[in-house]
Amino acid sequence: MAESRRLHYHHSVRPKVLRYIRERGLMRAGDRVCVAVSGGADSVALLRVLLELRTELGIVLAVAHFNHQLRGDASEGDEAFVADLARQQKLEFFAGRADVRQHAQVSKLSVEGAGRELRYEWLGALAEEQRFDSIATAHTLDDQAETVLMKFLRGAGSRGLGGIYPELLLDTQKKVRVVRPLLSVTREEVESYLTALGQDWREDESNLDHRFARNRLRHELLPLLEREYNPNLRQVLSDAAELWRAEEQYWQLLVQRHIEARMGPQRLVLEGFAELPLALQRHLLRRFAEGEGIALDFAHGEQLLRCARGQLTKTELPGGWMATRLGKCLELRAPECGASTMNYHYELPVPGEVHVTEVGLTLKATIVREGFVTDGGDTDSLLSVELLAPELTVRNWRPGDRFWPVHTGSEEKLKRLFAEKRIPAEQRSSWPIALSGEQIVWVRGFPVARAFAWNGKGEAVKIEIWEQS
Repeated sequence: MAESRRLHYHHSVRPKVLRYIRERGLMRAGDRVCVAVSGGADSVALLRVLLELRTELGIVLAVAHFNHQLRGDASEGDEAFVADLARQQKLEFFAGRADVRQHAQVSKLSVEGAGRELRYEWLGALAEEQRFDSIATAHTLDDQAETVLMKFLRGAGSRGLGGIYPELLLDTQKKVRVVRPLLSVTREEVESYLTALGQDWREDESNLDHRFARNRLRHELLPLLEREYNPNLRQVLSDAAELWRAEEQYWQLLVQRHIEARMGPQRLVLEGFAELPLALQRHLLRRFAEGEGIALDFAHGEQLLRCARGQLTKTELPGGWMATRLGKCLELRAPECGASTMNYHYELPVPGEVHVTEVGLTLKATIVREGFVTDGGDTDSLLSVELLAPELTVRNWRPGDRFWPVHTGSEEKLKRLFAEKRIPAEQRSSWPIALSGEQIVWVRGFPVARAFAWNGKGEAVKIEIWEQS
């Protein structure tokens, strides 16, 4: 039975990938395709299936491997494995490497984010130097499902819920294309396909480390949702991403037509704005803000909408920007010269810790078991595990941030709460806060957010802070 299942996957993966490539025009006859191979099952399967399809597609293949130098001898073993695989298949092989951990510290990125940045930077330069038409990466249907669910938990809009795009331009100037031919194939199909071929691969033990939010989602949350709610959830999430990408493409075209007639330098003409559908109003305002490099979360977006409708004369936006309604125009004013521009952004796993270099602080999220919360303990500092995203965002306070601490009567601007607590004005711009998705759940020196407070049942999370000695 197991043997026939493996043979089924062997025979089904090839036509699935071929159909996906052709339907989306990912490759054309004569293309020089650089396959990014880490050594894991997904990327090895991508290389093997493209080898099977190269005559039919009329493409030329090469192999690239980027060594992140994160796992010592294991990283060196990955590189040697991929180099040997390329040699066996008589393919040109290219290797790059960088100290990802050091780059993460310097650039204030997560290790995963720093690795992605360096990897794509190297692949883009390689593609230009070697005149590759595209870089093929091995994202699967499972990766798509995990990405969409993670984006949803973090409060993404339609663009984020579109997940992993089948094709994108890595560099719009140099026209370097990244293509993902395996998005229609599951991880189970990938491994069975390789087993049927007798092809081995490398295992990355960090993929089992539950300190990383992605791994907890992959090994805990998704299986739970499939077991209890929908056994076909991965396909459902992948299909939803397909729909969201088409929606986003439509909105981009529609918004472009409207924005060209309305937008000037830091100004949006509001003539007839109120008559537009609400969804179009929101998309226009988001594009308007993005034109100045302002990333709006939902709360700031709604405040800007109220301003555009004349319900507010002005509102504060992220990064110290101010939006003002003047007659039939909405204007953006940049942060005042001399104002603090300290901005930082870190990811805090639950449980886990992160060091915020800018303010010399370490934040640690600790799980507190229900039975270990003592009577009379400081429960105002405890958050409910069930209500939090697997990973929190730690950043500095931004103008317009609003917070509702537990045991208080209403939501207030943090600026006002700072004043009530007599926090010096010069310290406020760097004051650390933590968010779950787009909701502020913790602010240094305050009780936790009312909506996320521990209710006395289940596990709790306590965020502790230490100053650098």
